[in-house]
Amino acid sequence: MMVRNKIDKAFGPVGTTAGILLFVAGLIINYFSITGLILILIGAFVGFTSTNTLIDIEKRRLKFSNNIFGIISIGKWINIQDGMKIGIKKRNKIWRAYSRSNRTLDIANNDYVLVLYDADNKELMPIQKFDNIDSAKLNLDNLKKQLGISSL
Repeated sequence: MMVRNKIDKAFGPVGTTAGILLFVAGLIINYFSITGLILILIGAFVGFTSTNTLIDIEKRRLKFSNNIFGIISIGKWINIQDGMKIGIKKRNKIWRAYSRSNRTLDIANNDYVLVLYDADNKELMPIQKFDNIDSAKLNLDNLKKQLGISSL
């Protein structure tokens, strides 16, 4: 069974919104001129590129991937070994954008992430993202049972 967990947008919320706006503008301009294809390509790249994690429970492996244009998956599989662990990490991510008048727009994302650690307790990759600690703990227990590994 394959489980897909969406982690983040590559260019943040402001970049994603701007990319989708460019994509739509390129679709409209493409009706009148072929140069709209450039806007479509740039907008699709910025607006739809994201990161996610695939979990293959039967084969006991994980894949952290970047999805270019939201379609092309780039990443490699990591087989789960005996010494690996899963832990919960609090993440405070702030996305900052500047306007033409040099005003800042800060968007804060405070969330909890399940993280895969190797035998030396080095962080390998994020597995899942949650808004609160209770759902992170619940899914940590479920994932430990499904993959047969311990927690940190």
